[in-house]
This record gives sequence, C-alpha cells and structure tokens, in this order.
Amino acid sequence: MALLAIVILNWNGRPFLERFLPIVESRSKRDDTIIVVADNGSTDSSVAYLKEHHPEVRIIEFDKNHGFTGGYNKALAQVNAEYFLLLNSDVEVTEGWLDPLLEHMQNNRQTGICMPKICSAYNHSMFEYAGAAGGFIDYLGYPFCRGRILSNIEEDKGQYDNSIEIFWASGAAMMIRSSLYKELGGLDERFFAHMEEIDLCWRAKLLGNQVWVIPQSVVYHVGGGTLPNNSPHKLYLNFRNNLIMLYKNLPLSSITPVIVTRMIMDGAAAAVYLCRFRFSYLKSVFRAHMDFWKILPTLERSKVKVKGVKSGRTRVSGVYKGSIVLKFFLTLRKITYFRIGADIS
Repeated sequence: MALLAIVILNWNGRPFLERFLPIVESRSKRDDTIIVVADNGSTDSSVAYLKEHHPEVRIIEFDKNHGFTGGYNKALAQVNAEYFLLLNSDVEVTEGWLDPLLEHMQNNRQTGICMPKICSAYNHSMFEYAGAAGGFIDYLGYPFCRGRILSNIEEDKGQYDNSIEIFWASGAAMMIRSSLYKELGGLDERFFAHMEEIDLCWRAKLLGNQVWVIPQSVVYHVGGGTLPNNSPHKLYLNFRNNLIMLYKNLPLSSITPVIVTRMIMDGAAAAVYLCRFRFSYLKSVFRAHMDFWKILPTLERSKVKVKGVKSGRTRVSGVYKGSIVLKFFLTLRKITYFRIGADIS
C-alpha cells in the first residue's frame, strides 16, 4: 500500500492535463506516492494523451461522467493508500508542496483532512476563490474563506500563513485519511458537484475529526474549469446542495429556522435576478428549491460520535456567529477575515 495517492479526476480536461500534470509529476516525486488519473468518460482524447505521454500514471476509466462526487467515490474505491489527495486537473503545484501536508497528518492524529494555501493561477499574489487560506461558514451555511469573502478576494501578503483549524477544505486540493473517507462513505453522490467537500468536512467534524489549512504548502488554481462561474447549472447546484447540506448536518433544533431563513434569502436573490432580467438564474433558484423538497424524504442525518452532544448534534468549530452576507453588504464589501475572525467559534 502506498503512503499517498494523488488522484486527479478528469472530464474533457486534456489542455489542463497537458499543462499541469507534468508539473505534478516533477514536484511530487516520492517513493511512497502514486499518481492516479480517473477519467469521467471524456470525449476529448484525454485518455489517449495520458497513455502516450504519461505511461507511468495509473489510469482509471469510466464510461460516463459520474460528476465530482460519483467519479471520486468510484475511483478511490480502486485505490489503496493511507492518504488520498484529491487534486483538480487545473491546479499547478509548487516545489515541496506535499511535505508540509504529510508531516501535519502524520504528527496530528486528530486531523482527518487538510489543505494547502490556494492562490490564483492567473495571479500568484492573489488568493483563489475555491479555498484561499481555509474555508469557514456562517450560521446560515454561507461558505467563505480566509482571503475570500463572497466576491471579495484579497491579495496574499502572508497575512494568513499560520496553520489553523478551519471548517472546510477545498476539493481542489484536499488530503484526507483513506480510513476516514471510507468511514464517511465518501462524498455524497446526490450533490454531483459543488458543496460536496463542505458536506464531507462537516460530517468528518461531527465524527470528532479536525480540518486544517497548512499554508506552508502552496498551489495555484485556475478555477471554473468544468462549470464556469456564471453557469445557471452551477448556480442551481449551489442553491440546492447548500439546503441538502444544512438539513443533513445542522442540530435538530436549528433546521427549521435556518432553512426557512435561507429560503427567504434565496428568494431575495431570485428577486434581484428578476429585476436584472436574468431569467435563467431565477429558474435555477426555483428549481433548486423544488428539487430540495423532492429529495428531502430520502435524506439521512449525519452521524455524531463525539461527546458534548446537544439537541442531537455537537457544536463544531469554524462557524461565524453572524450573517456573512449581511456583514458583506453593510460594510459595502470592505470586509476581510481579519474583520470577523474574532466572531468565529
């Protein structure tokens, strides 16, 4: 069994493989590490490229696109390693990026998941949207990061170079103990894509595991490689999956007030889309709510295996006590993690 398996999920991403896979190979050379590319039914000759130019990389082929969640679950079931590192195909890694992550995991048994600092592949001095220097959520389930709050992305000046416990790690570059991944049952395949890594981290924390960011490890992420940020389908997945995640993981006493409040706020967002004549976005919010109610009877609540349980749930760290959305607009978008860090439990 390998110590570490770097697993890259690919779907029609040959340009990213050509650009970034050689860098991953050259900067991840360890005798105890293997690199795996799981192909999600690509039609762009990705597999042919891999076989010709990267014969040393293990390839797992699927006949169709199972999404981020299904693709990784099916791939990791075929990989034998102590640690899994889920890595997007559009990520440029840096020299020595693996060592700080592995060192932390091996020296801190309470940590189940960790991530590197993620900056932009377009501008290395700026944080990247999907993860930045560690993920958090507010009490209504809105995610944000050190270095990125909603649409406000900060310049990386070393202000977040300390390793800390966080709420969620980015699926763009996430290291997880294989035993924990299996205990959790992997990613929730109903999500298909988006929010699934936050749900995974939340479930891990409910089982008593910690999630950390290790900024001494740095990667650069393109972002939006599969679904662009302005995609109505991406918007739909984000709205629907956030509601699913909240129902699964919130304390029982919080489910009704939080989800009702979220739906009201989603409705306000839909009204803005209507006023701006973005009817495809409006439809995405409506579909997200309708599909959430359809799937609700099939949802199971996440397990809790730690002490201090209250109302059927334990309180987890990394949650902002206020509303990050209201704070964002009340401060006219001039908001950073430093401004709100004291209010994160």
